[in-house]
Amino acid sequence: MATVFEQAINNGTVLVRDFIKSTQQNDVAGLYAGVNPAQLNWLELAWMNWYSWVGNTTLATGIMSFVMHEVVYFGRCLPWMIIDYMGWFKQYKLQADKVPSAKQQWECTKEVLKTHFSVELPQIYLFHPMAVAVGMKTWEVPFPSFFGQIVPQVMLFFFMEDFWHYTVHRIMHHRALYKHVHKVHHTYSAPFGLAAEYAHPIEVLVLGLGTVGGPLLWCYLSGGNMHLITMYTWICCRLFQAVDAHSGYDFPWSLNHWLPIWAGAEHHDYHHEKFNECFSSSLRVWDWLLGTDQKYHAYRKAQAEAKTAKKAQ
Repeated sequence: MATVFEQAINNGTVLVRDFIKSTQQNDVAGLYAGVNPAQLNWLELAWMNWYSWVGNTTLATGIMSFVMHEVVYFGRCLPWMIIDYMGWFKQYKLQADKVPSAKQQWECTKEVLKTHFSVELPQIYLFHPMAVAVGMKTWEVPFPSFFGQIVPQVMLFFFMEDFWHYTVHRIMHHRALYKHVHKVHHTYSAPFGLAAEYAHPIEVLVLGLGTVGGPLLWCYLSGGNMHLITMYTWICCRLFQAVDAHSGYDFPWSLNHWLPIWAGAEHHDYHHEKFNECFSSSLRVWDWLLGTDQKYHAYRKAQAEAKTAKKAQ
């Protein structure tokens, strides 16, 4: 006789299987019957050909999503790895005396890859049926207007995710959770790009909900007014932001110097160095409103004064 736990697992498996089957569109032969390829741009045409070639919309979205995530994440990390070994950029390193070794970067890469395949890959595969369930357009072409729809929605997602990240991140610093979960991410007090997704599986799941859940919620509330290409644009922007925030470098041309509400590496690096304050991800809004950046400002002011005094000598 099956135990309650085994029965729950079996029921859950059946639910997930039926959920996927009910939202899959495996017959792609007729998906593009009314589409004129001559009216599509090169990306829309490639999109149509990809879904037609794979023949299974869930699988097509899953493969494309995972590959995109890996290429963008590690592709964005690569320049920072090179910069770490170029002496000229050291003047912009926030913690100049702490440069990650090749061993540290390799160990970090292995752990991140484990998380990607064991935690993120199943989520990514299940994303398509969830997207279809809330009315998101996935295989459809042509794409929505870039400036009329994609850009405004991506901006909205930054605000939504930042609120979620700030709230959950601050909770993660409670002693009951920090020791067992969030401490993993704080392994590196001087972060580097690859460490952006170096975290406990629970943290990856919970914080990832802010990245994926916000757009899904918006899509549902807006009656399906969203396309998968918008989701991909958002994910790419979010990955760039996360990697850059952990880069450990603050350049004169960094975004936070001409967009004051942007957090950037200068903001998040302090959090890793001091293990407190600056809980936001992309924006400084919630730290400012809730007063969790006062020590950070005092610290940066003292650094600036010390630097000025040194130059005056």
